[in-house]
Amino acid sequence: MFRPYVVAIIGCAAAFVAGCSDSSRPTSSTPEREAARRAELPRTLSATERTVITASNRFGLDLAARVAAADRRANVILSPLSASMALGMALNGADGATFDAIRSALGFDALSQEQINGSYRDLIDLLTGLDPQVRFEIANAVWANERVPIRSTFRDAVAHAFNARAEARDFSDPETLAAINEWVEQSTRGHIERIVDSLDPVLAALLVNAIYFDAAWTMQFDPNDTRRQMFTREDGSVVSIDMMSMQNVEVRRAGGASYSAIELPYGGEAFSMVIVLPNDGIAARDLLAELDSNEWAALTGAFRSSKVDLLSMPKLKLTYDTYLNDPLQAMGMDPAFRPGADFTRMSPVGAHMCIDFVRQKTFIDVDERGTRAAAATGVGMGLVSFTSFVVDRPFVFAIRERLSDTLLFIGLVSDPTAMDQDAEPHASDCTGATSG
Repeated sequence: MFRPYVVAIIGCAAAFVAGCSDSSRPTSSTPEREAARRAELPRTLSATERTVITASNRFGLDLAARVAAADRRANVILSPLSASMALGMALNGADGATFDAIRSALGFDALSQEQINGSYRDLIDLLTGLDPQVRFEIANAVWANERVPIRSTFRDAVAHAFNARAEARDFSDPETLAAINEWVEQSTRGHIERIVDSLDPVLAALLVNAIYFDAAWTMQFDPNDTRRQMFTREDGSVVSIDMMSMQNVEVRRAGGASYSAIELPYGGEAFSMVIVLPNDGIAARDLLAELDSNEWAALTGAFRSSKVDLLSMPKLKLTYDTYLNDPLQAMGMDPAFRPGADFTRMSPVGAHMCIDFVRQKTFIDVDERGTRAAAATGVGMGLVSFTSFVVDRPFVFAIRERLSDTLLFIGLVSDPTAMDQDAEPHASDCTGATSG
């Protein structure tokens, strides 16, 4: 029987290379280019880039372990990349202690805003263009409440670093909610239909990342070899599932004191799936909790080619939906979620803003051909103790001398654009003449 296991889809390195695109549309690799096995990155990584690789891996593994420990549902599927990019956009609006908290939780303590933005920009360029046989798309967007001013410097920063589109919309209009979810659905190729179920009109902004991955195995499974087999659940019960198989195959394998692992490549082998199977008596959830960035580096560094007489793994088609507030706050991002947070680089009223929620939805479909996966992360920016006075409907005004309370002018404005017209002619009760 088969047991619970840990799965990760990775690139040949969680790194990036120079280059950027100013387009706000999703960027993807081009399958039309001649495919070739990717044996190395296009260039040597800088020290800053290697720092970001380590930080990104640490953030992703820590986040996954915390979510799996708190969420007792059978399956946990996260995209650290999607979460990191959505929060990276929020970082561009943060200042002071709030900036420090988000930066530290993401693992970027030693890096400036400019270095972080450059890293995200180059990461997008690398992942979407590294393997022509893999379709990988990244899209980012900022949806701002039109009643809340957003700084142009923030919009420009996320456009440059994340290729993010920015729109100001009426959050009380149902069409805004529909537009946001339609964008998410399109950006995930229909696999995630919505990231928010409703929009609170007092929400200041919604920052959204969406990613889509579609790749065929380098060595595909034969559908004729797929059989119904038993899988042992976490609680010891068993369930019948579709199990894919291949025989006498060369794979990359690694082993540790508590697990064995294999790596299955996609396309030109820049991307791969790593499957970590705990040894008997060890829970997959416990294994994930111990899989820190050092252990991960040791695991992936230990892979060696080896022949396997029989390789069997389940077909999967799973979805997952979770709020990441609690784990992110526990990772040090708590000040950003509290009243008193400083997002004044995002908005002139940013002293009254904090992160209201971080929601992520994921999808994965693993079959004999390969894997399709998608993720969307929404960061909702809330307004706290913010009293607005927006004169956007008919009003009464007066001009007075305050000390004596003498009214100088009083008026009613129903249309600020209307031009004055001459008064209608009026017949006098005194003389009987018509004036005007």
